[in-house]
Amino acid sequence: MADATSEALEQAVRRTLEQAIDPRSGQDLVTAGLVESVRVQGGLVQVTLATDRAHAAALDPVRASVERTLRAVPGVMNATVVLTAHRGAGQAPASAPPALPLSGGAPSGASPSGGPASGGGGHRPISLGGGPAAEPAKLLPDVRAVIAVASGKGGVGKSTTAVNLAIGLSRLGLSVGLLDADIHGPSLPRMLGISTYQPEVRDKRMMPIAAWGLKAMSIGLLVEERTAMIWRGPMVMGALLQLMSDVEWGALDVLVVDMPPGTGDAQLTMAQKVSLAGAVIVSTPQDIALLDARRGVAMFEKTNVPVLGIVENMSVFCCPNCGHATPLFGHGGARKEAEALGVPFLGEVPLLMDIRLSADAGTPILARDPDSEAGRAYDAIAARVAEALRPHLQRPRAS
Repeated sequence: MADATSEALEQAVRRTLEQAIDPRSGQDLVTAGLVESVRVQGGLVQVTLATDRAHAAALDPVRASVERTLRAVPGVMNATVVLTAHRGAGQAPASAPPALPLSGGAPSGASPSGGPASGGGGHRPISLGGGPAAEPAKLLPDVRAVIAVASGKGGVGKSTTAVNLAIGLSRLGLSVGLLDADIHGPSLPRMLGISTYQPEVRDKRMMPIAAWGLKAMSIGLLVEERTAMIWRGPMVMGALLQLMSDVEWGALDVLVVDMPPGTGDAQLTMAQKVSLAGAVIVSTPQDIALLDARRGVAMFEKTNVPVLGIVENMSVFCCPNCGHATPLFGHGGARKEAEALGVPFLGEVPLLMDIRLSADAGTPILARDPDSEAGRAYDAIAARVAEALRPHLQRPRAS
């Protein structure tokens, strides 16, 4: 069950929604059946309103008003209200308004997997414009370069690479931030050794946590480590946008974004809302992983995001006793794939027990032992990425 604080916030959210009037029906949002889901987690409020495209423009001022009201509620650190449209699904009946779920539960009327409980084809974000796509919102104006560390699939060491890449860039004298964009599986707090929950809030903006020379932020800093983030797509996108726009990142040379695996909503949101300076693709050497890495490269190219290069992680296994190198997953596959795709090859990182132990202990290998084999590998990758970012780092910030 939600604690007393969460219950109080949920009640405040419900009151706000019951006081907001739908201009089409004249009823409040709850009675009109427009409230698809609500999440309250660690002072972070996410509300999804379901409507049709024809009504979206009229409902948007109400959405914005509800969002402003919720942000002023005591105990609410940040709030986002988003509109979604359902394909082929009828509106909820006015006599059966959806219940506001407790933190961590599936939305009312949703299956545990996050899809609609009954017929219909799912949901999609609504675009209010009737013509060409609008220009991306100007997020992170004080950051010279935002780069995404991505992979086509999970389990290839993407987060470990992102952490050590960020530290490597910091070791070059750059001011660096690290954003954990994997809402469903945040791992950076553990990997950075951060045990603090509820970051400090100043003027409704969260302050990033300082760790290993970085400014870091993750949804994992707002919820308990064992909390399951059972959120649907719009909720995830709202949280990701908040972690960029409602965090006091300050002036940074580089913001490294640890992306969730795959080529889904989070990747598209980053490409549309942020002027990404480039993407780093992480893969292991075997063919199956390279197939997914290829998809990742293709996705960023289609969204006009430069691919800074490919990293081959777990390149060879080094025996901790005798030092013998064994290519458990093959070797050199990522280099060949980079050559075939015409993108840079950034380097190889061996499969070492010290990398895993240091990540589990919250002391990244490049910070703990920069002269180790792994440390040198990450340093070399960071130097190549910094060189690729040189044009961005030499430009003045937007603000």
